Amino acid sequence: MHDDLSPLCSRFLEAADLLGRRWTGVILRILMDGPCRFGELTERIGTISERVLSERLKDLEAEGILERHVDPGPPIRSEYRLTEKGQAFWKVIDELGKWAERWVDVKATRAAPRKRKSA
Repeated sequence: MHDDLSPLCSRFLEAADLLGRRWTGVILRILMDGPCRFGELTERIGTISERVLSERLKDLEAEGILERHVDPGPPIRSEYRLTEKGQAFWKVIDELGKWAERWVDVKATRAAPRKRKSA
């Protein structure tokens, strides 16, 4: 993807691309507190669709940042937790949070969460 760049710069761009994907930082921040089931993640994030959450979780699992643990139940439950590689994001996520607290102005008129369609 970035063949003409130095190895350091290419690695930085790949990491920034991964972390910059919508919802990835939020997912990582939530999982920093400990393992969560899919429904818990959906509830805590609030405005993410189940399809997008599933895609992000699969991306992060493929990158070795989180792992999915399946409890055969009954009922069958899937839980997501950070790997050692995922835990290594702690300092980055923590510093991003500190930066946001100082510099990001959250508008009082944020969009309300979308309602889910009933089946």
